Amino acid sequence: MKNRVSAIYFSPTKTTEKIVKTIANLLDSNYKEYNLTLPHTRQLYEELAFDSDDLIIVGLPVYKGRIPKFMANYFSNYKGNNTKAIFSVTYGNRDYDDALLELKDIFEKRGFIGIAAGAFIGEHSFSTKVATNRPDTIDLNIATQFAKDIKSRLNDSADYTKHKLIVNGNYPYKENPQGPLMLPETNDLCTDCAICANNCPMGAIDFINFRDIDTDKCIQCCNCVKICPVNAKAFTTPFFITFREILINQLALKKKEPEVFLI
Repeated sequence: MKNRVSAIYFSPTKTTEKIVKTIANLLDSNYKEYNLTLPHTRQLYEELAFDSDDLIIVGLPVYKGRIPKFMANYFSNYKGNNTKAIFSVTYGNRDYDDALLELKDIFEKRGFIGIAAGAFIGEHSFSTKVATNRPDTIDLNIATQFAKDIKSRLNDSADYTKHKLIVNGNYPYKENPQGPLMLPETNDLCTDCAICANNCPMGAIDFINFRDIDTDKCIQCCNCVKICPVNAKAFTTPFFITFREILINQLALKKKEPEVFLI
């Protein structure tokens, strides 16, 4: 395969990253990586252009059945020239709803040609009891086989513009319900290590007072909760606690399986 492979992903809790890297590594172990998770790296890669001999893998998490809203705007400066693309979304065992279709539409409107897509499962950001430790070995094996199937079908002389990749989802996309404001709180266990601020994908945590979180920037990705080495951060509002219990009751014992689509 002659295509230059690039892996592009936003992955606060690293579940999407695992899937995208698994696919990219099988296609080309020397793939170029664009990690868009942190603000300073997004600034570096906010305008990218790809040609017809490029192949990109784009991966995003699913939030309430959609891709992160700010990422839809972020990709407005990406350009393709009949560039082959693989789309991947990762969700917390409930449903990916319209996220995969939305991601595909965004890139296909910008000169990219979707040749494959997949919806994979990652541990839910709100609870370790939902889709625990996923993507697991089985998920990654499915992602590997998915990449092998793509690689076997790739043909440098094929005209992919004559085909249309079909994925699950509906348009108009579902509207995200607006819930009450929720911000992670910081308890007295905090040691001011700055790990949360240094790894916040939105730059929402103040670098001087780590208890100060920007309401307008926080996307409730829960990375700060999961990454804190002393369990000093948590969502403690009654709404969040109730919602998390509903998720656990409905989803903890269910196991969704990855879904893949090829042109």
